Amino acid sequence: MDVGRERFGGVVEWPGGRLDMTGRTLVMAVLNVTPDSFSDGGRFADSERAVRHGLELAEGGADVLDVGGQSTRPGSEPAGAEAEAERVVPVIRELAKWVSVPISIDTTESAVAEAALEAGASIINDISALRFDPQMASLAADREVPVVLMHMQGTPATMQIAPHYEDVRGEVKAFLLERMQYAASQGVDPQRIILDVGIGFGKRLEHNLDLLAHIDDFFELGRPVLVGHSRKGFLGHLLEIEVTERDAASLAVSAYLAGKGVHIVRVHQSKETRQAVGLIQRLKATAGGV
Repeated sequence: MDVGRERFGGVVEWPGGRLDMTGRTLVMAVLNVTPDSFSDGGRFADSERAVRHGLELAEGGADVLDVGGQSTRPGSEPAGAEAEAERVVPVIRELAKWVSVPISIDTTESAVAEAALEAGASIINDISALRFDPQMASLAADREVPVVLMHMQGTPATMQIAPHYEDVRGEVKAFLLERMQYAASQGVDPQRIILDVGIGFGKRLEHNLDLLAHIDDFFELGRPVLVGHSRKGFLGHLLEIEVTERDAASLAVSAYLAGKGVHIVRVHQSKETRQAVGLIQRLKATAGGV
């Protein structure tokens, strides 16, 4: 069994659901319901099309559907809670009727998160790690749902303006530890916290590569580690390819992370990623769990 999973059991539970990461890396599939996503150019901004795509992702093997109505690409500005909720709630409500996998809401707005939970979501994915909206922590605590806490330097509008670290791993780890402690102080069950190092969020190429190369360092924090790397800019800079050409590279990183024992990968391709992480797990098991 992977060291990261062994330390805390690899299971996150909440009333009515659970994520079991003891057997393999889980696949969180991205469903952007935005007109300006960096990765898909707003292809699923239409609710009906977004629902169809969500069903395809679930059928392809996604373990979680992550629905977002606010672009977080570098330089993006907030759309506002009302517009964000109008985008995601109809999609979540419809998907919840048809899929058995949990749905997460990717938002920093407690009003959006609450509406999404009412519509059928059961996980909050907050890129601000509960910093942007003071009500988000109490919402997660009151509703007893898992929450993803992500590291970001700055805001989406400013994060790529000269990001700097003296020790990127140490600083990201210290940030995540502080946010875990804050969440717990607000009543969030520590057993429902998932950590995300924030690839591409206020990081240069070398920062992203350092975090990925040493991602197992973050298992020391004792919580599941999620990595969102799919189609991101560091792949374009590294390989000199456009966003439309980054799926193979994204898949390679997913396989690498599965080999490291990462608990969840957040990706745009559910079927291919599910196959890759399943193969890696089978190979590791055959090799004796090394």
